[in-house]
Amino acid sequence: MSLSTSKPSKKRKENAFTIKEFKRQWLLVVIAAVYVLYGLVFNYLPLAGWVMAFQNYKYKLGITGSKFVGLDKFKFLFADNNFLLVIRNTFAMGVLNLFFGTVTAIAFAILLNEVKNTMGKKLIQTISYLPHFLSMIVVTGIVHDALSSTGIINELLMKFGIIDSPYAFFAKKAWFWPIVTLSNLWKETGWNAIIYLAAITSIDPSLYESASIDGAGRFQKMWYVTLPSLRPTIMILLLMNVGNVLNAGFEIQYLLGNGLVQSVSKTIDIYVLDWAINGRNMDYSLGTAAGIFKSVVSLSLIVIANTIAKKTGDERLF
Repeated sequence: MSLSTSKPSKKRKENAFTIKEFKRQWLLVVIAAVYVLYGLVFNYLPLAGWVMAFQNYKYKLGITGSKFVGLDKFKFLFADNNFLLVIRNTFAMGVLNLFFGTVTAIAFAILLNEVKNTMGKKLIQTISYLPHFLSMIVVTGIVHDALSSTGIINELLMKFGIIDSPYAFFAKKAWFWPIVTLSNLWKETGWNAIIYLAAITSIDPSLYESASIDGAGRFQKMWYVTLPSLRPTIMILLLMNVGNVLNAGFEIQYLLGNGLVQSVSKTIDIYVLDWAINGRNMDYSLGTAAGIFKSVVSLSLIVIANTIAKKTGDERLF
């Protein structure tokens, strides 16, 4: 009898503690609820529009009146050679951005950490992350002017005798992906390095002292102490960014692309623009289907990468 009566009393104490804790932190709960509500309204509620991908959507009929066509739109996508081409372009530019963006941010953070002059370090860091706040339209304008036939790059190349006449960078397919990658690196490297710099500050100084006692130089400390200590941070950020491989961009490819390099410049986002918004096509169903494809691939990449990290014993998201 005593055992049976003790369990309800324990539950009552737990419930009383929960209500007490809620009353004590009600303001934090309200603030969190606002963000949860925001996410539901603007991130999850619009997912109801995915039903258009399985319809022959007509604007005048709406979602409820449009005819269901099943997977016809997805079949059309994967039968379209242009869509397969933009998948290749998007994936290639996404991988380039992910790889070089991660490597340069880590290298920049480690090297910047080695700068001992405080004022110089702050100045370099400030200059490096300022481009992050520039609009992509401004960035593409700067890149276009720099690489144009009368731009500074061609002027320097001709001045040093490397070329005899201006080089048409934007007319060469082989140069488009490197231009996009370098543009993204210039814009985001300084900003991406901030989190690595923060992680470096949490490294135990005794590790560096031990390395110094063992005769390690500055480079050896970076390689054997700093870089391994950053591994958990690197893995978490990689797992989070793997899902963005197909978000290779829209503005820079759309603004720097032209008819001569169209086969390597078009991304999935531009394909969606042409089909879903362009007045000639206005096929919202096809654009929605392409968007669903991106989301499914992104989620799959995150799950696969997280599974690999779990098996190798590295940090993981879940």
